[in-house]
Amino acid sequence: MTDLTGDELARACVDAMYASDTASQNIGITVDEVREGFARLNLPIKTDMLNGHGICHGGFIFTLADTAFACACNTRNDVNLAQKCSIEYRRPGKAGDRLTATAEQLSQEGRYGRYQVRVTDQDDNLIALFEGHSCRVRGKLLDN
Repeated sequence: MTDLTGDELARACVDAMYASDTASQNIGITVDEVREGFARLNLPIKTDMLNGHGICHGGFIFTLADTAFACACNTRNDVNLAQKCSIEYRRPGKAGDRLTATAEQLSQEGRYGRYQVRVTDQDDNLIALFEGHSCRVRGKLLDN
């Protein structure tokens, strides 16, 4: 794996991690784009994801954003875990919407990183803003 470039390594790391992420797979999250410190994922909103108000349950939106965050902070073959996350919901998702979560690294200081995730719908309306703080722990995603 040492001969991979930054973006090739990023994709290989995310592919390896996602292969075991049955939670994200089962709700329909797909990984569309990965680069070093960056990930873009999608989730179609189905009727069984709606809450009692008839809108997308916030837990599904959080899961999409958290998965994008996890992908972005695990692109360098070091295992990173969430240390702290927060989300601000701006507008509801609806059945039939296709939500996109775009995660970008804002900073990295030693073992700690900070990421912003923007969740938008198919019309580029802002659904939610997520901020995640990561911590690098022991281990590698890929064997050298």
